[in-house]
Amino acid sequence: MTGAGIMLMSADIQRGSVCSSNQVSALIEELQFTLGEGPCVDAYREDRPVLEPDLAHPVSARWVAFTPAAVAAGAGAVFGFPMQVGAIRLGALNLYRDQAGALGDEQHVDALAMAGVAARAVLAMQAQAPSGALAAELEAGLDLRSVAHQASGMAAAQLGVSVGEALIRLRAHAFANNRLLTDVANDVVARKLRFD
Repeated sequence: MTGAGIMLMSADIQRGSVCSSNQVSALIEELQFTLGEGPCVDAYREDRPVLEPDLAHPVSARWVAFTPAAVAAGAGAVFGFPMQVGAIRLGALNLYRDQAGALGDEQHVDALAMAGVAARAVLAMQAQAPSGALAAELEAGLDLRSVAHQASGMAAAQLGVSVGEALIRLRAHAFANNRLLTDVANDVVARKLRFD
């Protein structure tokens, strides 16, 4: 693998990246957060590994917005593995390589094991946190995209829609203008962009 990242999710909402191994991994996770599609999103939603061994020439086009941006960032292949312990799903482990190529059987087994280890580590860290609070270890490494959530609330108030609908509108605006969601959200919070 060329890089890896861990994205936490709940109720089909990407909460943020706990960690990424390099800038391309960080961008791949940011793209998934912005666009609401990609291997981590599908792995979490479908509760199964999602494998794309040739991102530039996929067998079926499943990520219309994510794929060209991820290829431009340097990803040749991407793989998402759900992070779960029993019935508890926490997010997904994202792996990428800069060259196209399928995972070997041992690599696939190792990735499943690493996703399980990561899920148990997140649960162990959170178990030590006070009730209703995020574990300090997670908060230190987790980019919760709080600005995106704040901007969603502001856009919801401006448009008179739900926060979920406002987030969809923010994502649509980011996609239509070829920007990252975090950048659009910063403009909303700074009152440079309004949605009414």
